[in-house]
Amino acid sequence: MDADRMDADQTEAEIPHDALGRRVSCGDHRATVRFVGTVPPTAGVWLGVEWDDPRRGKHDGRHQGVRYFTCRHPTGGSFVRPSVASFGVDFAAALRCHYATHAGDEEISISGRTLEWADVRERSLESLPTVLLANCQVNGPGEDGQILRTTPNVRWLDLSASLLRSWDDVAAIARQLRHLEALLLSFNRLSLPSDPAAHRQAFPNLKVLTLIDCELTWTQVLRCAPMWPKLEELIVENNNITQLQRPEGVLQGLKCLNVSKNPLDQDSLLELGALPRLEHLIVTDTGLSKVHFPDAAPGEETSVFASLEKLNVRRNNISEWGVIDELSKLASLRRLWCQENPLASSDGNPKTAYQMLIAKLPHLLVLNGSDVPPQERKGAEYDYLKMFGEEWLRAAGQSQLSQEFANRHPRYRSLVDKYGAPDEGELTKRQPFALKNQLLKITFVFEDDVARMPLEKKLPASMEVQKVKGLLSRLLKVPAVDLRLSYTSAKHTGPEYPMDNDQKTLFFYAVEDGDTVVVRRS
Repeated sequence: MDADRMDADQTEAEIPHDALGRRVSCGDHRATVRFVGTVPPTAGVWLGVEWDDPRRGKHDGRHQGVRYFTCRHPTGGSFVRPSVASFGVDFAAALRCHYATHAGDEEISISGRTLEWADVRERSLESLPTVLLANCQVNGPGEDGQILRTTPNVRWLDLSASLLRSWDDVAAIARQLRHLEALLLSFNRLSLPSDPAAHRQAFPNLKVLTLIDCELTWTQVLRCAPMWPKLEELIVENNNITQLQRPEGVLQGLKCLNVSKNPLDQDSLLELGALPRLEHLIVTDTGLSKVHFPDAAPGEETSVFASLEKLNVRRNNISEWGVIDELSKLASLRRLWCQENPLASSDGNPKTAYQMLIAKLPHLLVLNGSDVPPQERKGAEYDYLKMFGEEWLRAAGQSQLSQEFANRHPRYRSLVDKYGAPDEGELTKRQPFALKNQLLKITFVFEDDVARMPLEKKLPASMEVQKVKGLLSRLLKVPAVDLRLSYTSAKHTGPEYPMDNDQKTLFFYAVEDGDTVVVRRS
């Protein structure tokens, strides 16, 4: 037998008998074996593979007019020699390779005792709460019971970018990790189980599951969901999810769901609204441009997404303020992220749009990651009243308000009830959001010095609290750091509003012409 024939026989001997459908890695890239055999006129055995990244391929499984296998993508396939493809290792082998930091040492001395390193390693692995085997070519569970004996206390397991080929393999691993709470399986291609309910006992305590870039549809996610009875957080970012269906009898304990970077049919988003415990929904980079809750009229609360407190819609196509009015129907919404959307105010000022978001969403506590303090909300709502005050007056004001205006400004009536109707004379004199350089007549009263007469000053609305304190410091001959300021409104009887951030302006605190600033020493 010549040398070429011997090499071919050796190559064939290294190919697993169940190679078809197995996962392989070729360098940093992963693929699924779709064909094993010869490809004339070349000699020897080839593997026909479908790459996870179709940009790696050259064809769809057809070569010189002959169909050898099929791919989902026209350039997703290639032929590779078995010698350049790795079929991976089992869980235990990957664990030994990854965590054997003393590889090559036969003995180790601890407290004067000489022990085999294997014994020391086994003892340390038993206590591991976290095992990170991403990109470690894990292809299966290995010897039955070995995972349970080696790493019985694992709660967090990362098997991302592995060579596992099915959920049956994943379940065989998880069944030996009785305390498993978080499982990362991103960048895998897992075939679906024939009976998902049969694997329910494999994931009894699983709370967090990450499935980024796994080529999944939502239908497939729901089919697998019976395996995860206690799941609370699910990340299915960057998959093939388009149409969302209502989860019936599954995922009912889900608190956080990330469906970002999927080409979602936005009308189907409402199907997720029935999840009773969903608190956090992440829908970034999905092309979202509209939201509508048909069960609730403008200004009312919707019955869907009843528990939703946090919503992330960054990097979408939201350009209409009506979408924000719809989001105001979410009774539990407290935190919103909506940066990088083409949502703009009429003056094109991003700060104006930011304040309009606050004014339109009455229960919001955090916007784009920043807290919304009471003073900022008060200022935003005041300015919103003024911004659309003339339009409100034209729409009949407090008499018979037009339905068109009420639909476009569903919060306006409640803001009038809260702060009073905008003054018509004031509206004709000035426009909101252009007030920062306006001079305000402010009366200063000195609570700690009753003998001192109130002082009237005209100050620009853009003046920072720190500079106001500096002015008062020179007048009172006391250090600025010893002064505390608050103010009361001349138009509305109510509490004092503390001005406790020296870097903010009078405009920020919504101080207006005629208001009173109370000066105290700390």
